Amino acid sequence: MSRPTEFLELYDLVGGLQRCLAAIRGRYADVPGLQRIIADVDRIVADVELLDADADALDLSRWSNPVSAEQKVIIPDTEYDYEFWRDVDDEGVGGSRF
Repeated sequence: MSRPTEFLELYDLVGGLQRCLAAIRGRYADVPGLQRIIADVDRIVADVELLDADADALDLSRWSNPVSAEQKVIIPDTEYDYEFWRDVDDEGVGGSRF
């Protein structure tokens, strides 16, 4: 099965990042900040490879957003029914005492 376009683009982007980091390393040596970034990129590469390996089992296409970029979801400005908020606690403030 062929890889989805998103994975190919992701591998290309991460590869570009690795090439840039190699060039920076050649110019500035192994400074601690660069070592942290390289470790982060290595971890990203490992995670992308794991996701790519699991993509078939996960069937990522089923999680895609059915709303296209051109479609707008309209959220009304009208007040919600009071009953909608019944038994809802204000996060971090405590329960309402109505």
